[in-house]
Amino acid sequence: MDCKPIFEKVLKASRTLNLLDVDTINNVLNEVADAAITYTDKILFENKKDLSRMDKSDPKYDRLQLSPERIEGIASDMKNVALLPSPVGRILSETIRPNGLKITKTSVAFGVIGIIYEARPNVTFDVFSLCLKSGNACVLKGGSDAIDSNTAIVEIIRNVLKKYEVDENVLTLLPAGREETAQLLNAQGYVDLIIPRGSQNLINFVRENATIPVIETGAGICHTYFDEFGDKEKGREIVFNAKTRRVSVCNALDCLVIEEKRLSDLPYIVEKLIEKDVVIYADEQAYRVLDGNYPKDLLEEANDESFGTEFLSYKMAIKTAATFNEAIEHISNYTSKHSEAIISEDKERISLFRKLIDASSVYSNTSTAYTDGAQFGLGAEIGISTQKLHARGPMALEELTSYKYIIEGYGQVRP
Repeated sequence: MDCKPIFEKVLKASRTLNLLDVDTINNVLNEVADAAITYTDKILFENKKDLSRMDKSDPKYDRLQLSPERIEGIASDMKNVALLPSPVGRILSETIRPNGLKITKTSVAFGVIGIIYEARPNVTFDVFSLCLKSGNACVLKGGSDAIDSNTAIVEIIRNVLKKYEVDENVLTLLPAGREETAQLLNAQGYVDLIIPRGSQNLINFVRENATIPVIETGAGICHTYFDEFGDKEKGREIVFNAKTRRVSVCNALDCLVIEEKRLSDLPYIVEKLIEKDVVIYADEQAYRVLDGNYPKDLLEEANDESFGTEFLSYKMAIKTAATFNEAIEHISNYTSKHSEAIISEDKERISLFRKLIDASSVYSNTSTAYTDGAQFGLGAEIGISTQKLHARGPMALEELTSYKYIIEGYGQVRP
């Protein structure tokens, strides 16, 4: 399929967003949120079609699955986005030059944003709400595994757009073919930015094949370091929450790093994981301590592949560190720069950890499960950026804008 006519319509529609007033945008978002609740049965009916094609053991199954509760959460996030101030038109700086020129730096929308994502139909709602609020049109390229869910959701959103006489092409869902993906990655002159959401393989493919700017929302290989001065009660609850709250998301714990001096507390710290049948891949020292203190069918010896793996399931690695520096080195070698945490009662250790760990979100004495746009008070998120240019961490409204300079004169000419 030739996508150029589609891209032309989206580009034209994006320009109309510059003239859309804030009240209309907020009304659309609120009505789409209400429509998501109203048409829950329709969305779930289509979602079941997608689910029927996927093995339940696939880590993506949980991400693909919608429920009335999840749809209510999505709708709530959309209403929260509507309540936030517009990120467009903010004056970032203002100066008057010696020659009288007034130079104003003001925030503007990117224009057209392309999103390539896998089995995450919630992304369709999230992306639309954030893009509309920030004045951007969006081209969605969902995977074939969620095509029925995504098609139903886009139809519901477009019906609301039509009601408010907003060009429906500000939200466009491409067919699920590979050829369409290639065209989106090379849509120079039509698409301003590509954001991939999915596996590391997907992200690598987008980065290697795109000819337009890409913001990586990388894989979440997340560590929690229980150091010499950690509180074992806090550690027990934090590790359990970070690992088991929702295993298929990018902020879930993948590797517990424990200081050697605290190995005697390890059985207590991981005991609650037994409730969820979490498989532990323990290094030699941790394995010796857990052998006989953790179910044998859930305990395995770690190998090289156990570390630096995003499990997306009820599995977790454990690494023993002889010193604080060794723990820092291990995390630095295997981090995806997403979310890293330390459990410690020593303020100096916490301060050093924050300074030495290179990640978009660095935690102390709490769970990495909080890396989420809504939890950060951003309304929702379009992804978690693990790179450093332009945006980092949960990307919400502010991160979906650029800026331009407005220069006002009264007849000056440059000598």
